[in-house]
Amino acid sequence: MQEMHVTFLQAAIISVWVAMVMSRGLGGATLTLRFTPMMTGLIVGIVFNDIPNAMITTAAIQLIYMGVFSPGGQMPSEPSIATAVAVPVALLGKMEPTAAVAVAVPVGLLGSYLYQLRFFFNTMIMKLTEKYAQEANSSKLTFSIIILPIICSCALFIPFMFVALYFGAPIIADVIKSNAGGLVFHILNVIGGGLAAVGIALTIYVIGKKSYIIFFLLAYFLAVITKPLNITMVTYAIVGAIVAFIFVLAKSEAVNSAADQPRNNANNNEDDDDY
Repeated sequence: MQEMHVTFLQAAIISVWVAMVMSRGLGGATLTLRFTPMMTGLIVGIVFNDIPNAMITTAAIQLIYMGVFSPGGQMPSEPSIATAVAVPVALLGKMEPTAAVAVAVPVGLLGSYLYQLRFFFNTMIMKLTEKYAQEANSSKLTFSIIILPIICSCALFIPFMFVALYFGAPIIADVIKSNAGGLVFHILNVIGGGLAAVGIALTIYVIGKKSYIIFFLLAYFLAVITKPLNITMVTYAIVGAIVAFIFVLAKSEAVNSAADQPRNNANNNEDDDDY
């Protein structure tokens, strides 16, 4: 059997990417990148030269994070870290996407503990920030607010991710591959499918208003009806954007009409007074 491995360069590139996302070193966009696994999955696919399978696996992982939010900046699980480990494991072990979901959950949970440790480091940096603020030193403030937190995050996340990818991912993939068709593989698939269902349920709960359920039903039956046509997700996204635009347009027209009605009534009353 061919030995499964992650190269030094692959592990290094993905580790640096995750560190930059977790440190927000790429600017404000990294805040969104931290909350979704999709971009990290794309980077993993590019690094492993298997974008289609990487994105298929990432789409399954995305389901468990739908509806998850981060009060105070803390998430129960870190999607970027989970994806960076689970997708390589899936690609190496030729796993089903649902099995990769079950791998992503404990890794993402461990990532959340690392993020809490990053908060601890930031509290230590705050002492320097307060000192430089009292001195009104703008250059040192920039260093303590932007540069130093990025350095600390990289020092924290790069070693962890590198070890997890370079040493851990091949071992996990080999264990799962050796049990393909067995009890372990079956358990991972069942757990992964259940977690995806939980993610969808959370999304419906977050939507909140019962009147919006009709859009979920529309999307579901549209996907079932058009399944034989092999329509891509891009087409579904375009159709969804058009439906959303029509809904927003109709809602804004209704609001404008309701706002104009009192004005028209006032004008009519003024005309009556003139007579």
